[in-house]
Amino acid sequence: MESFKYTYEQLQAENDELRFRLEEANDTIDAIRSGQVDALVVKGDEGHQLYTLKTADQTYRVFIEKMNEGAVTLNREGIILYSNSRFAAMVNEPLEKVIGIYFDAFIAEVSVAKYREIIRDGWNNDCKGEILLSGQEGMLAPCLLSCTTLDLDEGTALSLILTDLTAQKETEWELKIKNDQLEEAQNIAERLNNDLEDTVRERTSDLLISREHFKLLANNIPQMTWTNLPGGEVNFYNQRWFDYTGRRYGETAGWGWQQIVHPDDLQKTMDAYLASLESGTVFELENRYRRWDNTYHWHLNRAVPLRDDTGEILFWVGTATDIEEQKKQLDLKDEFIGVASHELKTPLTSLKGYLQLISVYKREEVPPTVKQYIEKAGIALNKLQRLVNDLLDVSKIHAGRLEYSMAEVNLRELISQTLESAVHLYPEFDFINKSENEFFIEGNAGRLEQVLVNFINNSVKYSTDDKRIIIKTERRDGKARVSVTDFGIGLSAGQIDHIFERFYRVEDKKFMASGLGMGLYISAEIISNHKGNIGVESELDKGATFYFELPLLEK
Repeated sequence: MESFKYTYEQLQAENDELRFRLEEANDTIDAIRSGQVDALVVKGDEGHQLYTLKTADQTYRVFIEKMNEGAVTLNREGIILYSNSRFAAMVNEPLEKVIGIYFDAFIAEVSVAKYREIIRDGWNNDCKGEILLSGQEGMLAPCLLSCTTLDLDEGTALSLILTDLTAQKETEWELKIKNDQLEEAQNIAERLNNDLEDTVRERTSDLLISREHFKLLANNIPQMTWTNLPGGEVNFYNQRWFDYTGRRYGETAGWGWQQIVHPDDLQKTMDAYLASLESGTVFELENRYRRWDNTYHWHLNRAVPLRDDTGEILFWVGTATDIEEQKKQLDLKDEFIGVASHELKTPLTSLKGYLQLISVYKREEVPPTVKQYIEKAGIALNKLQRLVNDLLDVSKIHAGRLEYSMAEVNLRELISQTLESAVHLYPEFDFINKSENEFFIEGNAGRLEQVLVNFINNSVKYSTDDKRIIIKTERRDGKARVSVTDFGIGLSAGQIDHIFERFYRVEDKKFMASGLGMGLYISAEIISNHKGNIGVESELDKGATFYFELPLLEK
């Protein structure tokens, strides 16, 4: 067996020597860190050399140790002569393993060339640059490397300050991402803006064309036309308006149109106009406008709102149609109806008297057939007389002469009396009286009975298989409500809107009824003169309920 090169005693002595040097090195490092020494002795190729900081003191060393940046001192060969704790933490190494080795051991491969350039320049001038430090397990840390020379007792050393840029780089990266996103958003916004500009140009062109079409249409119709804003201010008139009124735009713009409305019609016009603006419903009214020659003509006004996609009103479009000639013709017709009704009334009365005389003739026996004819003639004569009376009432209403005296009326008794006649006239119908309670109102019993008879006649006319007719009274909000309900053909929404107009008749292809369409018009006027309300509730094929409401007299 080959003998050992060293004896045990020699190995023991060498081990003790190494342990002593290690302890001495650790003591030296601790002394350097705590600022207890101001010089270093480093053994080089030419022997031991002493390195001393000219300005070294306790305060400076404490400051270097406490600073957030890494601080390192190198000699000409690039060996680390001094390092603070912060640098050791940056490369994730114990401090004792940092001092005494080459600094480039901690430089990432991609930064080696940059590092050498900085170090080369640093020996001549203060300089700085960014590098990547490489620690344990390949961890990389971006740093700002600042170089400056230090004059030591034994020569010049290079001081390095390393500032960790990790947080800054992360912030820059996030900022870059945000900038990229912002740039993309700006590009999208620019594209949208360009598209919007194109759309606006197209819409503007379309709007100009539409406006010119509207003006062309508005200026070439016989009606006066206007548009007004949601608040009511008029912002456009067609040429017909200016020709008809003889006014300039500035005189009637906004609310200036009130100047040409007949004083007697102004209040009702304003009431209807403001109500339509508030509710958004169609404005429709007849009133008189003053022409350029200071004469007044009747006009039918109608305005409808134009809404956007959300239902908001953009503006109103209105027309005023001259109906003066129609009014004159209607007056002539009403005058004719009045004269004809008076002329018819006298022979009808005579005819009725003659029929009554024949029916009670006793001198000779009247054949049964003749009696039957007389009875049918009497029924027809009664119908004709009712029509003549309606015509007379319409004539009086139009002339404002439908007047009658008022007194206290017991509605229960009035309904009872009316139903007695109805049962006699229409024996095939089942009249159901739901007017048990007494309600007292101020009115004209004869005219109110006329309204009830019109309701009942209307129900009889438009009933089919179900012959029930219900008459009911009830109290509603301080008023007495009287209603007549049938189970006939009913009314559509469009028919309900016109049912109380003069001469309006419900037309049904499967069910034709006689009449002039004046009964409900007269009824509406009678209830209006009683300061009450009249209306109807109905659906097609589900019957109808006509009603009126009158103020109650409290007992």
